[in-house]
Order: sequence, then structure tokens, then C-alpha cells
Amino acid sequence: MAETPFSLPLILLLVLSLPPSLSLQLQGNISAADLQALRVIKNTLTDLPHRRSPSGPGFFSTWDFSSLDPCSSFSGVVCDLGRVTILSLGTGGSDSPGLAGSLPAAISDLSELTQLILFPGIVTGPIPPQLGYLRNLRVLSLTNNRLTGTIPDTLSALFRLHTLDLSHNQLAGIIPPTLTKLPDLKILILSSNQFFGEIPADISSPLLHLDLKSNRLNGTLPRSLPSSLRYLSLSENSLWGPLRDGLDSLSELVYLDLSVNLFSGPIPFSLFSRPSLSSLLLQRNSFSGKVPPLPEHTSPVMYGVGSVVDLSHNNLYGEMSAIFAGVETLFLNNNRLIGSIPVEYVKSVRSGSTTTLYLQHNFISGFPLEAGADLPDTAALCLSYNCMEPPVGVQSCPASVGASLSRPPWQCPLLKSP
Repeated sequence: MAETPFSLPLILLLVLSLPPSLSLQLQGNISAADLQALRVIKNTLTDLPHRRSPSGPGFFSTWDFSSLDPCSSFSGVVCDLGRVTILSLGTGGSDSPGLAGSLPAAISDLSELTQLILFPGIVTGPIPPQLGYLRNLRVLSLTNNRLTGTIPDTLSALFRLHTLDLSHNQLAGIIPPTLTKLPDLKILILSSNQFFGEIPADISSPLLHLDLKSNRLNGTLPRSLPSSLRYLSLSENSLWGPLRDGLDSLSELVYLDLSVNLFSGPIPFSLFSRPSLSSLLLQRNSFSGKVPPLPEHTSPVMYGVGSVVDLSHNNLYGEMSAIFAGVETLFLNNNRLIGSIPVEYVKSVRSGSTTTLYLQHNFISGFPLEAGADLPDTAALCLSYNCMEPPVGVQSCPASVGASLSRPPWQCPLLKSP
């Protein structure tokens, strides 16, 4: 048998004599540039002490740079052919305190990165603009920390980006208009920050999920929104004006939340006749007009397990419509509705299809419950402060309603619908 030119001990000796970065590159099959980037990340971020076990192991406890293979031993690191492709910083556990420090620009040296996830913690400082160099990035999620500054314009160069979630931080400034033109962007979540200005007028990204809740946005709705949208939340801003026709094209919409804004005018009928829509949240605005009646010989469109409609705290007037009969959770309280409650709602509550029906603080004059009929114990039904005495045994009102069961008689005959 021919002898090998080098014996095994000699090969090990040669490897151990190499410079540290190159040695690890051979032992762990990881890029030297990626290894150096991981060193900088560990030096810039730090574990927060756990409340239950302050001295216990943290996220970085596995980041031992004497390890033979960081790709298989470092928590949150996934590699492919020696390059880091997924980096998840923090454990993500419900009781995990997360990380502190700031995000280093060296993350951009992980040039093959496809996913960058920062779990909740108290990481501060700006988003490094160098992240825009990660041209393979598909997921960028930096949620529930204390990041400040603006969204770097460079993120608009991430043409492969599918998901961008920067929610629950302290970011401010305007939403870069170029961000909503990324060709592959499907999920954009910027909620619970301090963004101001108007929503970009031209949203050409094929978005499925858009969440801008709890910011300081103003202005009106964009004239057009991606027809692909299934989830749209713009609540808790200062948006105003009537609802434009841009909503008419959202035929795939399942969840719509425009609550706690300054919207006014009538609610478009298209929102009441869309089979896909199961959550319609328009509460605490200044909507006016009548809820359209249920077309003759048709069944309610919005119904089923988990369906929610909240039109409370608006200026809706006129007689109640049966169009929402069958909705599981229905809030029509604090409006100017009059007349008797349609019998369809009573049937829906009795059958268990509707589990919550709040109608308090209107001018309703009747609840057609047959004598001796009962309602499920699980039904939450509130009829307080209307132009009637609620039937005995059907009240299940929140504490905020107050003690008065009915309006003063002098208020009821004076109410006229516009």
C-alpha cells in the first residue's frame, strides 16, 4: 500500500498553526468574513439577565468562537455552504428578556443572509443603512425593541424582500414611498411607532398584509390599494375624510381595521356585501348615514365563527338593519339607531351564532323576545340606555355602560333621523 504524503497528526498540526480566522474557516467550513461579522455582533449586543435566573445561560452562551463549527453550534445561526443565511438574534421565548445594545453595521457583511430576525428586547439606536446591501434578504424582522431614527432609504434596494416587520419600536419620519414599490414585498408591518405624514400614494407592491396601526399618520386613504390585500390595519392614527373607492377593489380582503381615526361620511355598501370579509372594525370615527338594509330574499354576507363587526361610537342613524345577523361578535353601541331590533338578531343570539351583541347607548325601542323564551348563558347582550326597559334577565353589559337601564323619556320622542 502506497504511503500518504502526510500523516494525520501532521495535518492536525498544520491546521492548528494557521491564523485563527483561517483555522476556523477550515474546521467549521464557514466564511472568514461571516465569522468576523459574528464576532462583531456578539461584541455589540449583550444578553439581558433573566428575572428568574439572572446568572443562567443567555442567548450568546453558545457563541463560543473556539467551537469547531459555528454553523452547527451557535444559537440562531443557520448556514449553507459555509455562509450564514439565517440569523435570529434572541431566543424568542415568551419569558425571554431579549438582548440589549445596538445593531452593528457588520451584519451587512453576512452577504448571503436571507432572514434577519431580532426578537423582543431593548436594543436601541438606528437601523443600520448598510442592511440595504443584503440583496438576498427575504425576511427582515426587528420587532419589539427600542430602535430609533427613520427607515433607511437603502432598504428600498432589497428587491427580494418578502416580509418587513419593524413594529413596536420608536421609529419616526415618513414611510419611504419607494418602500411600497418593492416587487416581492407581501408583508409590511410598521405598527406601534411614531411615523407621520401621509400613507404613500402609490403602493404597487403585491401586499397581502399591511399594518400601520398606532402611528401619527394623517391625510386620506390612498386612491388605490393593492387588490391582493387580505389584511389591512390603519387604526389609531389621524386619518380623515370619506372612505374612497380604493376599498372597492379589495375583493380578497378578510380583515379591515380603520378604527380610532377621523373618518367621516357614509360607510361604502361594498364593505357590507363582501363574502371574504370576516372582521370589519370601524369604531370610534365619525361615520354617519344609515346601515343599508338586507336585500330582500338574501342572507347576511358576513357571518360565521370568528366574525367580528364593530361600528360603535359613530353617528349612524335610522332603523337597525338585519344585514349583520349571524355575525358572531357585533358592536353597534353608541350610535343613533332607532326602532325595534330585527327579529333576525334575536334568533341569532338564541341559536348561539351571535355570542356578543352590544346595542347600548342608542335610541332602540324594542327587543322582540317572546314571553318565556330564554337566551344562552354564554350570550353577552347589552341593551342599556335605550328608549325601552331591557327585558329582565338579558343584561350582560360592561361596567363602563353605567347603571341607567333606559334613557330619560324626554329624549326619545325628540329623536328624528336626518
